[in-house]
Amino acid sequence: MSRLIPPYGGELKDLYAAPPEFPEGDPPQNLPCVILSARHLCDVELLLNGGFSPLDGFMTEADYNQVVDSMRLADGTLWPMPIVLDVSADFAASLDSGWIELRDAEGVLVAHMEVASCWRPDKAREAEAVYGSNDVAHPAVDYLYNRTDEYYLGGRLFGVNEPLHYDFRSSRFTPAQLRGEFERRGWSRVVAFQTRNPMHRAHLELTFRAAQIAEANLLIHPVVGLTKPGDVDHYTRVRCYEHALRRFPEQTTMLSLLPLAMRMAGPREAVWHAIIRRNYGCSHFIVGRDHASPGKDSSGEDFYGPYDAQDLVKEHQAELGIEMVPFQAMVYVEERAGYKPVDEVDEGETVRLISGTELRRRLREGLDIPAWFTYPEIAEELRQTYPSRHKQGFTVFFTGLSGAGKSTLANALLVKLMEAGGRPVTLLDGDVVRTHLSSELGFSKEHRDLNVRRIGFVASEITKNGGVAICAPIAPYASTRRQTRQMIEAVGGFVEVYVSTPLDICESRDRKGLYAKARAGLIKGFTGIDDPYEAPLDPDISLDTSDLQPEMAIQRVLLKLEALGFLA
Repeated sequence: MSRLIPPYGGELKDLYAAPPEFPEGDPPQNLPCVILSARHLCDVELLLNGGFSPLDGFMTEADYNQVVDSMRLADGTLWPMPIVLDVSADFAASLDSGWIELRDAEGVLVAHMEVASCWRPDKAREAEAVYGSNDVAHPAVDYLYNRTDEYYLGGRLFGVNEPLHYDFRSSRFTPAQLRGEFERRGWSRVVAFQTRNPMHRAHLELTFRAAQIAEANLLIHPVVGLTKPGDVDHYTRVRCYEHALRRFPEQTTMLSLLPLAMRMAGPREAVWHAIIRRNYGCSHFIVGRDHASPGKDSSGEDFYGPYDAQDLVKEHQAELGIEMVPFQAMVYVEERAGYKPVDEVDEGETVRLISGTELRRRLREGLDIPAWFTYPEIAEELRQTYPSRHKQGFTVFFTGLSGAGKSTLANALLVKLMEAGGRPVTLLDGDVVRTHLSSELGFSKEHRDLNVRRIGFVASEITKNGGVAICAPIAPYASTRRQTRQMIEAVGGFVEVYVSTPLDICESRDRKGLYAKARAGLIKGFTGIDDPYEAPLDPDISLDTSDLQPEMAIQRVLLKLEALGFLA
């Protein structure tokens, strides 16, 4: 008889166990196929291995509507987060059977899905209800509006092949495996620590105290699926966790990695995290200040209150069945040479604190990271991944109308950076990329977005490997530019240069006669004529080349790069 807390709903789902019952016995040939996105793959893995118990597949429309409106499944079970498979309108219209295949990016069959529900959601309603906002500054709202397809599918899953991970395999456990490991160790009371950041001294002090309060063993359970754009990559974080693990008493603490795609949904996300940790066998769960918070909205206000997550978990404590260990922020107090919760600081005591922003500044500028903040081996890991800016790769992204002067400036910048030396430099000009990388694409909005995303991907690889990428596409749509920035800033620097030359000047420079053809109706969907250019609202640099010579314009770019620390 297990002494561990039972799974949420009483049964740990194993969707690999029961084979699908196809109408004719064997799987039909040429089933429709969905290639799973990174988020989809995280969701599918946790559905198949029971991490999302009691779910047995993607939600049907009935479950989805109830979850959005009341945080409950159609049968009344508490569940805070929509788990759905989004597909294009064309794919939804093409479905003529109840079965589809789910494959990873390499084409490996991960699962069969028996489709029971297909619908077009109200995304504005979902955003407001689940995330409390329609502001695209919230990463999940941005994902919902700009990266999620028009239709949702729901239905049962039947696992075929487990998603394969080559990294940190000794620290990856399914819920059943982790429960078995707890049993082997004789653990029955386990407190889980959720994190998406490296662990520093404050986190160790917090988890020490939580384990003492709960009289429980400690599970460090970091998310290694998708987190907030701009977060430290999971490879670096796991190496930091391994260093931190050596600071805990032996036999009391273990590390297990969670392949979750976070939504940064604050209070709802905290309830979701509690359910997941219960499925993994944990009896207690730490909920700190600003749990799963995405930060501030477009007006500079916090999306959620600092303790909203604790309040919602407390409200549903009895149903969740896992006990919350609430914590306030931990701060370093000079007079005590140690950490304590911020609400326990006495008047007159000196508090020291380094925010995430300040830590990134110190890494960027090569400044000291004090020993009271983190351990030297963790600081060294971060320095290796995030060298000072003059050693980092970066992307300069020119955007503007056709004829604005982007290619001229991009070529001039290429020459200047090559002249200076120090880094390999690559130019990704819009016309050249279309010739060699996107020759099959047309000029529809979908194809323009795809072309810019391809440029962004190549630029991110150059940047990640310490080089300089200079991009010069038109890139007319703000959402695609934002996605490109997020992709590149995850691995290095990004500088957006808006070449703001007015339309009439661009038309007067019309060497290819494209504007004239667009005005005559011979070219449809031409940017600036019958298709909009969404001007950047806050570019790093804005250059109007109407009366500005290329040499002067490039000097402004170089001075900006120097001011940002990219040029020594």
